[in-house]
Amino acid sequence: MKKIAKMLAFVIVTLWIFTGCDSKNNEEEQEMSTQKEETLTPAQQAMVETFEKHMKAEFELLSVDSTLATMVEEPYIINIPTLVGGDDQKGVRDFYTNHMIGQFPADMEIIPVSRTVGNDQLVEEVVLKFTHTTKIDWMLPGVAPTGKKVEVPVVVIVGFKDDKMVSERIYWDQASVLVQLGLIEAEELPLTGVKSTQKLLELVGKGADE
Repeated sequence: MKKIAKMLAFVIVTLWIFTGCDSKNNEEEQEMSTQKEETLTPAQQAMVETFEKHMKAEFELLSVDSTLATMVEEPYIINIPTLVGGDDQKGVRDFYTNHMIGQFPADMEIIPVSRTVGNDQLVEEVVLKFTHTTKIDWMLPGVAPTGKKVEVPVVVIVGFKDDKMVSERIYWDQASVLVQLGLIEAEELPLTGVKSTQKLLELVGKGADE
């Protein structure tokens, strides 16, 4: 958990910090951050602290109540590629209870790419790596575990109001995920599968070295 805490302090996610996940936490990844903590205003720092409390409650404490305590009375969350989420407190509670918390493969790894903090929202960019060994309702509703490996960039846009989270909008390339799981063929389609993730990490790493 110390490694997870350190990663959150530097740069982004989710979609997220996951129990049992190994985080890439080293100097090179710290350089990938788009904003240094010392440049944040007090209001922006408060947003970051709320987000980190949210992540701890969701993925470390596994507490739905503590997770919702970081959000406004009527929040919404939507995973854009699957439309899984909730658009009020009841729906968001159901989402975290039945479709999110605890639904992560044991080997899931989060590679931070960037964090950008604005006046009323925070944008997290990460790469998720995992083996599809369990159901993942928020990303793959209705898809039985395939045992295949997946690497995919994920972007989370978190909205804030009065120092609490009002929304989460999560984006990723679902076609790339399905290609890696062997559920669609990429030969005759403009799809890249894992290559897009590899290229992203290559370019981000190159930028950090310059």
